[in-house]
Amino acid sequence: VQLQASGGGLVQAGGSLRLSCAASRRTLISNNGMGWFRQAPGKEREFVAGINWRGGDTTYTDSVKGRFTISRDNSKNTVYLQMDSLKPEDTAVYYCAAARGSFASTSGASYNYWGQGTQVTVSS
Repeated sequence: VQLQASGGGLVQAGGSLRLSCAASRRTLISNNGMGWFRQAPGKEREFVAGINWRGGDTTYTDSVKGRFTISRDNSKNTVYLQMDSLKPEDTAVYYCAAARGSFASTSGASYNYWGQGTQVTVSS
């Protein structure tokens, strides 16, 4: 599985960004849970959001609840992360990942395919 994350950039606090994670055409992720993780400089990678294979069940880390929304379009093999009301502490490299099973997990160990990451920088 090849995952390509995009949509990062520089935004002011309070602004919005939409990240996309596209799977390679030859690979289908329709049956996999998907997740977004992030890693800030000097910090460990942390779970941000996850979505099950059908998109009906989502989970978020507490710090982004009410601000971020994960969604997926299986017909396009693409997962999205809509990020609103961004804060400087959201600054990190964001990674998408495909889970081994149909459901998302907060543990990175449950994911076996990772995208290359996209930088999100939020200025104060």
